[in-house]
Amino acid sequence: MASVDSILSGKYPAKAHAEKCADYLKSKFNVSEGIIYLEGQKTHMIEDNDEPQPFRTGNSSLFIPSINPDEVIWSGLPLMPDEALKIYDVDEVHLSDDINQSLTQLASSQSSIYAIADQVSDHITFLAFETKNFSALKETIEECRVVKDEYEIAMTKKANDISHVAHTAVLKAVKHATNERELEAIFLERSIANGCREQAYHSIVASGENAATLHYQKNYEPLKGRLNLLLDAGAEYRCYASDITRTFPINGKFTKESRAIYDLVLRMQLECTEMLRGSVLWEDVHTHAHKVAIEGLLALGILKGDSKDIFQARTSVAFLPHGLGHFLGMDTHDTGGHPNYGDKDAMFKYLRVRGKLPAGSIITVEPGIYFCRFIIEPYLKHPDHSRYINKAVLDQYWSVGGVRIEDDVLVTKDGYQNLTTAVKDADEMESIINS
Repeated sequence: MASVDSILSGKYPAKAHAEKCADYLKSKFNVSEGIIYLEGQKTHMIEDNDEPQPFRTGNSSLFIPSINPDEVIWSGLPLMPDEALKIYDVDEVHLSDDINQSLTQLASSQSSIYAIADQVSDHITFLAFETKNFSALKETIEECRVVKDEYEIAMTKKANDISHVAHTAVLKAVKHATNERELEAIFLERSIANGCREQAYHSIVASGENAATLHYQKNYEPLKGRLNLLLDAGAEYRCYASDITRTFPINGKFTKESRAIYDLVLRMQLECTEMLRGSVLWEDVHTHAHKVAIEGLLALGILKGDSKDIFQARTSVAFLPHGLGHFLGMDTHDTGGHPNYGDKDAMFKYLRVRGKLPAGSIITVEPGIYFCRFIIEPYLKHPDHSRYINKAVLDQYWSVGGVRIEDDVLVTKDGYQNLTTAVKDADEMESIINS
């Protein structure tokens, strides 16, 4: 297998991605010809691009911004056409001033154009096309992004490799830090220094009971007197995300209760990851996470009663309220998962991916056990759940906060490849912290 760097030394496979979308339109919408028009999001001082893809000729054209002398004064020269041809696998590169003229010429041989509603600039005209479809392309893009090619997998692996460096740096610093913000700064610095200027999402740097908040935002509270740190942080490499969570002891040694929960969550993750293969039903994997959680919480005495009854009552949702994972790609929560947030079943309501996982998809596996008072206390007051929870034992675990372990996993035909290499062995993490 080629190395990540050798794969990334080639061009970004824009043409292959366009052809995948064209094939989807043909098969799903019975389309025989037309132009795909995709317009890049306009961000200040970052080029936007427009890419028409004729179905029949297989020709792909990239339009990049024209030179604006006023902007050059402040931001320097933009990407030039000859440079773009070296970076992107497209047939032609033109300046954005030529878009309408090019579209008019294409309309002489193609009667249809496919674009995404509300993602076409006001100055762009499709008047020359007989058929204008603004509904099919969004679904097409979202579905075609699910299965990744070799180049996209390499980009995700690169983002993970750099995130590994940053996660390790935080491990080395946590014992001597005094505030969450110091650790966030370290993660950002290591990411930027190693080639990832952007983050895939706003980092979660949650100490103590803050870790019970799934998407904790503050990242500025003191560490003193708190047991663990939950670090959910991932660098972004050339628009491709990583999404990694680790939980570890701030002072370098897990307490008995923290280690018990950590070992349980790690078991949940390892067993769920082993279930992955092409066409596995994600709901089955998510269900297994809950069954392992119930078994483990029963062994610790936090839960009591029959495991099947607890599962049927959905009491485990009090401790694992979120879905097991999500697709990963150009977005952290990538497209194509078909969630059903209207599901009346509390166990599946927040599952971001439903159905079978295709080989070639990248999914996060991120089980957790959380001791969130806001979530758990209503369960303690409800007779359908309180009968299964031993409050006296539970009270020993509030300070654990929450434990989540998250890896980015490539689904293959007969198994999986874990793209995340950040340390998660408890003893090894403790060793790094104390080094």
